Amino acid sequence: MLPKTLEWKDDRLMILDQTKLPHQVTYIQCSDHRDVAEAIKSMRVRGAPAIGVAAAFGLYLGSVDSEAKSYRDFFKEFAEAEKELSLTRPTARNLFWALERMKNLLEKNRDEPPEKLKMLLLREAKMILREDQDLCRKIGENGAALIEDGDRILTHCNAGSLATAGIGTALGIIYTALDEGKKVKVYADETRPALQGARLTVWELIQAGVDTTLVCDSAAGILMRGKMIDIVLVGADRIAANGDFANKIGTYNLAILAKEHGIPFFVAAPYSTIDPALNSGNDIQIEEREAREVTHISGQRIAPDGVTVYNPVFDVTPHQYVDGIITDQGLFKPNSEGKNFLDREV
Repeated sequence: MLPKTLEWKDDRLMILDQTKLPHQVTYIQCSDHRDVAEAIKSMRVRGAPAIGVAAAFGLYLGSVDSEAKSYRDFFKEFAEAEKELSLTRPTARNLFWALERMKNLLEKNRDEPPEKLKMLLLREAKMILREDQDLCRKIGENGAALIEDGDRILTHCNAGSLATAGIGTALGIIYTALDEGKKVKVYADETRPALQGARLTVWELIQAGVDTTLVCDSAAGILMRGKMIDIVLVGADRIAANGDFANKIGTYNLAILAKEHGIPFFVAAPYSTIDPALNSGNDIQIEEREAREVTHISGQRIAPDGVTVYNPVFDVTPHQYVDGIITDQGLFKPNSEGKNFLDREV
């Protein structure tokens, strides 16, 4: 059984430290919102859904020790924690979705005393965690219908249980297909520069007993041309209204290759990843991270000193390269007319 990515235990948020995988299974204890913010920013917890769940608990932890006697003072302290958490990762929609949901909860209960508000925040955070588990299960069920017995699946980055509170999104589909008795083989991109495919996806799939082969990111083309891939499954960090989506850098490359070779390309994500306020992927903010992620591997420098580095950690794939978006609410086809893709279920 895979270890839990997040767990609320003894009034602390326990987070599986993914920077230590696959060599160590180590948990960190978060006792206030600053601990959670650091865990998100340092990618100890990662994956859009998991980040959202962590942020919800972070807001509770940032408020639980408040001595405020009025709603106004309590909300002021809450807003400070919210701001700090919001600055951790700009691309993941689920982060802001969770922060907005917790904020709306407070505003709807502004007549309640601070002690009651604390209880409501904790209850909502626990609900978000349980909801994510349920959303993953539904995504798995909806997506497994697309998987044929014997399929060879290409993945990128990590969209499994390590990226969520449940069984995962893209990998959750694979786990569900296996539970249905289908045999599949997975090719996992290593996913430079942080190697989430090599370190996390491969480790997770092996733990689950899935037939898995690790490949360099640049091997995708030869795999497709050699007719070794039947379907591509990826996750998403933010999806615009028209179906354009941001995912780990390199996803756009895979989508173009899949289109060229006639291979179905599907995205798996919960409704909380969709940002209907954005008309297209042109409006998605792309996070850039430090040069060291590119110039070093496991602390060892692999590039010359002083080299200039450009390190965007996400790219945007236009909706025309997407055959379908698998959500907890069903399978949807991005709308080439630029309308909200949720209006067109397959």
